Amino acid sequence: MSRYLTHTIASAPAPSRPALEQLQRAFGLIPNTAAKMATSPVLINGFLGLFERVHASSLTEAQIQTILLTNAVTNGSEWAVAFHTALGLKQGVQRADVDAIRHGRLPGDAGLAALAMLARTLIEKRGRLSESDQSRFLEAGFGAEQILEVIAVVAASTIANYTASVTRPALEAPFEEFAWHAPAP
Repeated sequence: MSRYLTHTIASAPAPSRPALEQLQRAFGLIPNTAAKMATSPVLINGFLGLFERVHASSLTEAQIQTILLTNAVTNGSEWAVAFHTALGLKQGVQRADVDAIRHGRLPGDAGLAALAMLARTLIEKRGRLSESDQSRFLEAGFGAEQILEVIAVVAASTIANYTASVTRPALEAPFEEFAWHAPAP
């Protein structure tokens, strides 16, 4: 038996319920990772606050999904890869770009490739971007503010990726066709 319940709005601790209600409205379901996060009101509410701000940034939804999918692959989060594959396709990320990211490659779209490379570099270097890492991103047409926004997206996705890796949520039926398995270390 899992030590982390997959909460419903009714079963969640009272301080977690508004977050689950908000996610239900946003996605038409409560993502299983969030349902597990709800065990900790601190975690679910901190995640949701950051999640809201990320989606209000200057980045488009397709750009955000590119970063989220890249992070999920880089962190080996199987649930998150399936979830963000579905959302990325829904937000207009081309299938070839999604497939490239799922296989650890950069998307063919230059802007999405710059975002994916920066996100992956942030994770792999534990935030220690070199001047050349930053310059490469800026030369792709992004601004310094957007480097900081990518950090916010990486932070939000790290919460979800780590939660999914620790709590091992079931993959919801709408995302099963996008199941992914992390390569062996």
